[in-house]
Amino acid sequence: MKLIDTREAVGHVLCHDMTQIIPGVTKDARFRKGHIVTEEDIPVLLSMGKEHLYVWEKRSGWLHEDDAAERLCTLCRNENMHPTPVKEGKIELIANCDGLFQVDVDRLNAINGEDDVMIATRHTNTAVHRGDKLAGTRIIPLIIEETKLRAIEARAGDGGPILSLTPWKLKTCGLITTGSEVAQGRIADAFTPVVVKKLSQYGIAVEEQFLPGDHRADITAAALACKAKGVDLIICTGGMSVDPDDRTPGAIRDTGAEIVSYGAPVLPGAMFLLGYFWDRVPILGLPGCAMYAKATIFDLVLPRLAAGIPISRGDLKGMGHGGLCLGCQECHYPICPFGKGA
Repeated sequence: MKLIDTREAVGHVLCHDMTQIIPGVTKDARFRKGHIVTEEDIPVLLSMGKEHLYVWEKRSGWLHEDDAAERLCTLCRNENMHPTPVKEGKIELIANCDGLFQVDVDRLNAINGEDDVMIATRHTNTAVHRGDKLAGTRIIPLIIEETKLRAIEARAGDGGPILSLTPWKLKTCGLITTGSEVAQGRIADAFTPVVVKKLSQYGIAVEEQFLPGDHRADITAAALACKAKGVDLIICTGGMSVDPDDRTPGAIRDTGAEIVSYGAPVLPGAMFLLGYFWDRVPILGLPGCAMYAKATIFDLVLPRLAAGIPISRGDLKGMGHGGLCLGCQECHYPICPFGKGA
């Protein structure tokens, strides 16, 4: 690659896309990489502010920005995403399906810690839809030494792609709505419609429902009945506080499920409970806030659960950073800071 005066560029080959910006009209490549400059192109290039041009002069051991972007893209993508054609030295990754998008943040930071390269992504643990933009890759200069790019690839390690997209896996749910006031018909069940709606966003249908009241043994029996039916997920709603009539946490423990955590550093949602049965079927205890608050701990864990990704105690405890809902008058979740620190 060499630098020449634009007025002397006729017959030379451009080594990168040349973007033309006309406010309110267009921002796109006016000339593409590989274009051979003609006499008619000169005034157009000058009108774009291009007094000088880089033209192609291939050198051994150096990579063009397009080729380097391809290499960075290879470090990122898994089988459920596809790249866009390279444009202006940039490649974007697009989701092939609905699912959970995750980033190996440590490895991403290691790559971006090197000069001259960049990979920008969505937040990790984000629910995405088919066609959504996931990430973009490019180098900063027009060319880069191949030895440097190899060193960056080595820094990324051999742990597979640094980005993943996992399709939704869970399909069925057993719902246990606690509370004698609901079981006896004193009040309408306002919890179930909320849970059903949120589950449906991930392709999960409620196939079993029980209203056992407040008795610990009855709640346990209902949970075990759901488990026997073979559902993918069991949710107990209500009865999660320290009130003496709230017996859901103890009832879940009595099922024999391994309790990951009772309590999470998230508001709303501090009284949340997560456990797993021996075959990794999850069981949740949802506090009352999930019934009336727009975004809660339930919204943070549901995408991971729906994708079949195990949630550890450490995962839950790490949700404190970003785990404070600001209670905006108009809720824009998930386009907001809530849960983005985890």
